[in-house]
Amino acid sequence: MQRSELAAHAGRAVRTGFSPGRIGAMVLRYWYLLRGSWPRLLELAYWPTMQMVLWGFISQFLAGNSDWVAQGAGVLIAAVLLWDVLFRGQLGVSICFLEEMWSRNLGHLFVSPLKPSEWVVSLMTMSLIRTVIGILPAALLAVPVFGFSVFGLGPMLALFFANLIVMGWWLGLLVVALILRHGLGAESLAWVAVFLLAPISAIYYPVEVLPDWLQWVAWFLPSAHVFEGMRAVMFGNAILWDRLAWAVGLNAVYMAASVAVFMHFFDVARRRGALLQTGE
Repeated sequence: MQRSELAAHAGRAVRTGFSPGRIGAMVLRYWYLLRGSWPRLLELAYWPTMQMVLWGFISQFLAGNSDWVAQGAGVLIAAVLLWDVLFRGQLGVSICFLEEMWSRNLGHLFVSPLKPSEWVVSLMTMSLIRTVIGILPAALLAVPVFGFSVFGLGPMLALFFANLIVMGWWLGLLVVALILRHGLGAESLAWVAVFLLAPISAIYYPVEVLPDWLQWVAWFLPSAHVFEGMRAVMFGNAILWDRLAWAVGLNAVYMAASVAVFMHFFDVARRRGALLQTGE
């Protein structure tokens, strides 16, 4: 038997045995990946904590306001649909960016005449298309299944939609900026970032349910103003123009800030060659 055949036979013999050492080595590899990525560590505790906080506030509200729910049969459905506008708006920007990272195409894009500003606009446009495709069937299905039409909000629906999609855009740009800074180890932020704001966005309950100190934080989010405005329209047929004005103003400020942050991290990534290195 030749030496190469003996080596191959010995290699097969080693691999056929059950090796705790090899298992330990692989576990150690994955532990180092986990330990070296704070977004991964954060995600482990994030979802259980977020579910507990969100449903804790919902339960606290419903316990003393069951009549409120009975009067507004469609308010929770409307809240879910509008919340999905924000979620899909943010995810649309993040996913389109991540698809370029996963396919290792980011460097190829920017050896072309494409400008970062043009790319940002294309990400937002695709986010809008993805959001409409995702939301419209659900909104139409709610009519025969639950007897509720979100289109009953009238022209206000367009204003609510616009503010939430814009909020999703600037959140998405911040996520993209963080991924440019930290690499694909931070890609889980694309799914968890928006849910961090869910408990203080007053989606399913009024802002007044939150502790006093947290109410101040909520009022700095455009989403809290939008959902308070939605409930005012559905319960009292009242239009809270001040809430809409706050939502528009906050979105304008945050959008400008997020674009600036994105452009800064993009420039840093381009200077250090990170656009061509899309790993962890």
